[in-house]
Amino acid sequence: MDAERQLGRSFPRPLRARLARDNGGEVEADGDDWTLHPVWDPTDRKRMARTAGHVVRETGQAREWSGFPADAVSIAANGTGDRLILRSGSDRVELWDHETGESSPVDVDGR
Repeated sequence: MDAERQLGRSFPRPLRARLARDNGGEVEADGDDWTLHPVWDPTDRKRMARTAGHVVRETGQAREWSGFPADAVSIAANGTGDRLILRSGSDRVELWDHETGESSPVDVDGR
């Protein structure tokens, strides 16, 4: 997957499968609804528009924020600034709090 190459890490198997099947969608974690970042799909204008907020772009923007872990990949957002992230060397999803800069492991329901 091109996104993995650009980010320099492989995604966990369940995330890879979900992105291959739906290329985005909703999940639930920590009692909140989250929107998974899709992977970029340049095959036509409609898909380009739908995937404009892709995982590589969203991660690049988040890495510019104060307190966002430099080794993290942003995989989902909840609309409040918080992110679901993957850290280097781990397939465990964490919730990163934009107000505190702290992250903690979280269970994700893939719906």
